[in-house]
Amino acid sequence: MAGFLLPEGEGQGVTTTTPNAARAGLPRGIWVLGFVSMLMDVSSEMIHALLPVYLVTVLGASTLTVGFIEGIAEATASITKIFSGALSDWLGRRKLLAALGYGLAALTKPLFPLAPSVGWLIAARFIDRVGKGIRGAPRDALIADIAPAGLRGASFGLRQSLDTIGAFVGPLVAIGLMWWTADNFALVFWVAVLPAFLSFGLIAFAVSEPEPDPSRETTKNPLNTSAMRQLGSVYWRVVAVGVVFTLARFSEAFLILRAQNIGLSAMWVPAVLVLMNVVYALSAYPAGVLSDRINRTGLLALGLVFLAGADLALALLPSLAGLALGVVLWGLHMGLTQGLLSALVADAAPPSLRGTAFGYFNLFTGLALLAASVIAGALWDAYGPAGTFLAGLGFALVALAGLLAVGNGLAAEDK
Repeated sequence: MAGFLLPEGEGQGVTTTTPNAARAGLPRGIWVLGFVSMLMDVSSEMIHALLPVYLVTVLGASTLTVGFIEGIAEATASITKIFSGALSDWLGRRKLLAALGYGLAALTKPLFPLAPSVGWLIAARFIDRVGKGIRGAPRDALIADIAPAGLRGASFGLRQSLDTIGAFVGPLVAIGLMWWTADNFALVFWVAVLPAFLSFGLIAFAVSEPEPDPSRETTKNPLNTSAMRQLGSVYWRVVAVGVVFTLARFSEAFLILRAQNIGLSAMWVPAVLVLMNVVYALSAYPAGVLSDRINRTGLLALGLVFLAGADLALALLPSLAGLALGVVLWGLHMGLTQGLLSALVADAAPPSLRGTAFGYFNLFTGLALLAASVIAGALWDAYGPAGTFLAGLGFALVALAGLLAVGNGLAAEDK
């Protein structure tokens, strides 16, 4: 069998599924966790879509302050995921930490309309990202615990699709409310409080965590070197693939910059991310279902081909049609890769270390995204948008070659 292979005992006896059959076979908890993610994303994106403008125009913050807030926020989330994932393995429980993370994020939402100064907003954003860090790895490990082995791809694909629906519904609602209320930032921020608390209520009262397997050994210290070795070589190869993928995919902020560069008016620039997330949401679940039927590596490789095509279009076609083509291909790349990478982590990690496994994966890919975005920004300043996206094309082709090499290595190892 070519490509990524499951550890012994994992995912054996997988039956062929269709999207309808997969939906019917997915446990209720998977659906609920998907809607939990969607509602929190609606709330967060309603705020985050307006926060930079609010900071600069209403509170008088500098763009440097905006960059500082975002940098601290994302770094905090990435680092927190390591500890929350490991703690969920040590406790043998996932839901408590996931619910705590969603609850903390919900409690911060009223601070945004109430904040009298930039300092209060920095605190709110920091606590919100701590909540994201606390919930991320335990939630993904909980999905892996609930999902049948033969439907892991469909399970992570569904969660990713619903999460991404929130990512484009939130900005659309914010735009509509800003138009309706004549730019009343505070009112939009108050409306965003409602889906956040609905999200917390769902995970607190509608998700049942499976009872721990009595035969499963708990790990005394999931963050020591022994536990890292116990994760196994297949897992660390998945992490390496995820890091290389992320280096080839820099921040979506550069899609917005490209839209401005070709002359799209400021009012329509947010439509770039809406289009990308619509394509992402529509493709993530079918890709997950398909990955349960065929080799996951092939779909990941196809995702990299779409990313290379997106970079090529964005570099060489400085027009509205070229921008639209590039954004659609970018969204297809996201749909074909992000949920599958999570499924691969779940496939490869021992059940007792799944929280730790997702924590390490999120940390390393988060650092890679930061590095990729810094490189992309430097290339943009030096060579313009064409230089940035052509470099992205090169990274994508290198990542594709590395993926094929790692896939073949795993197949040889299994034999």
